[in-house]
Amino acid sequence: MRPAESFAEQPIRSLQTMLRVLSEYDSALPTVIPDGIYGPTTMHAVTAFQRQNGLPVTGIVDQRTWDAIVRVYEVAIIQIGKAQPIEIIMDPGQVFRSGSTSPYIYLLQSMLTQLSNDHPAISAPSHSGMMDESTVQSLTDFQKLAGLPENGELDKVVWKHLVHQFTLNAHHNAAHRRLTR
Repeated sequence: MRPAESFAEQPIRSLQTMLRVLSEYDSALPTVIPDGIYGPTTMHAVTAFQRQNGLPVTGIVDQRTWDAIVRVYEVAIIQIGKAQPIEIIMDPGQVFRSGSTSPYIYLLQSMLTQLSNDHPAISAPSHSGMMDESTVQSLTDFQKLAGLPENGELDKVVWKHLVHQFTLNAHHNAAHRRLTR
């Protein structure tokens, strides 16, 4: 949750939005509803933040408190949000075939390894950074399950399907971990 641009002229709502994110990041801080009113709930959250961060406990947001909230918020928003995705940049028509080497192949091998843990029909690849025999076989296994041409080659179309399936599996596995806690 980021303070919306519409909050530019609403510093209290911006403060409350940051405090709300901080409460999701740190359960010791009280939750605030961004209503734009600096009432007792907001003051309580500010006081708790000040106490926790070694600031003078006044319940008032001076520049020092504001700067500290922003600093902690910038870390919290990263921690509670989704991880930044990686986009590989392949040239038009670029294809990684048997014998190809690239740092991207390490990513391919890592994703295939995770998928092989969840799908026994996908064999585990090596981790060599090369389209070796085990990686080609693993990719071919994935292509078969995904209904793609089974050629063991990595192009943009295969990458798109691989990332999509990897993301679906990651969400499924995360949901399963939350349920089994």
